[in-house]
Amino acid sequence: MALSRRRRLVSAGYEGEGVTLRRPHAGLLRRERRDLQHTREELIHELGGLMVEMYRRADYRDELLAQACAQVIAVDERIDEIDALLDARRQRPACVCGVPLLAGARFCPNCGRGLAGVTSLPQHPRPEEG
Repeated sequence: MALSRRRRLVSAGYEGEGVTLRRPHAGLLRRERRDLQHTREELIHELGGLMVEMYRRADYRDELLAQACAQVIAVDERIDEIDALLDARRQRPACVCGVPLLAGARFCPNCGRGLAGVTSLPQHPRPEEG
């Protein structure tokens, strides 16, 4: 519900005009991402069916293909937004060697360095979900 309120406020142009918008809870974001993944799979399935039907009739309609592809791309963009929000929450302090540190730790569990070597978590590419 909070997510739909945020979308209404942003679409109405209220973001940045003194309206403080809170990020949705991580569980809501993961649920929305899972639903979007399911929707994406359905859209791609329908796109494949559309291509087969066009091939069968030998009547390719570029506007239908462009519309179907645009829907898939829109879903992909929202999934990327959600991933960025979730990644921002996951960043924790890390040692120079790249191992995340536990709260209250004084030494790295991997290399034994002291807290003086603490940096932000290095950016590693996330593995693609299949």
